[in-house]
Amino acid sequence: MLKKFIKRFLPDHHKIKKQKALKIFGTLLHDPNLWHLNRRSASGAFGLGLFFAFWPVPFQMWLSAAVAIPLRVNLPLSMATVWITNPFTMPPIFYGAYLVGATLLGTDTQAFHFQLSWDWVVQSIETIGPAFLLGCGVCSVFFGLVGFFGLNYVWRWSVVKAWQVRQAKYQAKRVKCSK
Repeated sequence: MLKKFIKRFLPDHHKIKKQKALKIFGTLLHDPNLWHLNRRSASGAFGLGLFFAFWPVPFQMWLSAAVAIPLRVNLPLSMATVWITNPFTMPPIFYGAYLVGATLLGTDTQAFHFQLSWDWVVQSIETIGPAFLLGCGVCSVFFGLVGFFGLNYVWRWSVVKAWQVRQAKYQAKRVKCSK
């Protein structure tokens, strides 16, 4: 079942509650709905994590946690999903977001070469910034919605399949006993 599969990858909620970065949320972390895994909380957390994964900011996990708490979705899953954009996947994902933004703006893509300097950052914000930020916003909303509805559908499908398997076993058992 999907619930068991997801639970294998989530950290223990007691360890998460002890994180220093999450102390700012205080007693809000004691809400049991933040730690339960059901269709509503899992699909909401997955969509929320994907939404914030496309934000080009260094504190995506905190943003995801700050929104997951009032929405009462699974906190560990929303924070873990943000890590889809990690140091290895971030360059191709953000380049794809830039291409989406450039396409939507109707501008030509510009070749750029990364340099670790403040001048390069300022110059890049002026040239490729609008297309990049628009692409990040569009990808954020699109993949957040796809993640929410996709996991919701997969969860419902797995529950229906499990119910059908149980029903078939029950029917086979009834037929066997009636003979």
